Amino acid sequence: MPRALHVFGYCLRLYRRTWKGTFVISVVNPLLFLLGVGVGIGHLVSHGHPATLGGVSYTDFFAPGLLAASAMQTAFVEAGGRVTVSASPSGAYRTATTTPLDPEDILLGHMLFVAFRVLTSTAAFIAVMELFGTISGWWVVAVWPAAVLSGLAFAVPLAAWTVTLRTYPQVNSFFRFLFMPMYMFSGTFFALGELPHFVRLLVSVLPLTQAVELCRGLSLGHPSAGGVAAHGSYLALLLLGGALVARVTYRRRLHA
Repeated sequence: MPRALHVFGYCLRLYRRTWKGTFVISVVNPLLFLLGVGVGIGHLVSHGHPATLGGVSYTDFFAPGLLAASAMQTAFVEAGGRVTVSASPSGAYRTATTTPLDPEDILLGHMLFVAFRVLTSTAAFIAVMELFGTISGWWVVAVWPAAVLSGLAFAVPLAAWTVTLRTYPQVNSFFRFLFMPMYMFSGTFFALGELPHFVRLLVSVLPLTQAVELCRGLSLGHPSAGGVAAHGSYLALLLLGGALVARVTYRRRLHA
């Protein structure tokens, strides 16, 4: 762990140069989405189809789904393209391997930074949710760790894969053909009950669906113990499995 903190510190120093850009992604984007979609289009949805939302406003329904999707997006930025670039022949990982740092130190240090980014970005998003009154009381305490778990459940398996890539365009293709469909069809924008039964069964096993359901149940203040346990366990197992695979892929790539 002490050696991994050196990697974490290096990532933080780099982040000092780019944090203003992430402020746009973490605060301005969700604010605009909640204004445009949650409040604007949501006004029509809430009045036209209130039963499909379980009796809550569309803004209240939409915000926690967007929180989970935002955590996934942060994970992709920090553990997708950034890992691919770092593992390239001229990347920071290659330099780090010439020091006493092991591949596991590099992995842990980078994932600590990703955890920091997910922590801060979800905190900013939840602050925006508070501004819109879509979450209140002590449920903030429960929603925040759920959002962080959601982000890390994407980040760690993603890093395990992207460290093996040789070219950046593969990451863009992955985002286009897997992450974007998940973003659109995992219940972020509409209730899954609106989908055909067979499609609903397929999307119910997607990681983002699990994250959305977990964050939404906690945000709305009526989660079931079984649902929280099931969704949380799914995401925790995804994170753990990703960590085990990442230990192998990082060692193979960085010792190649």
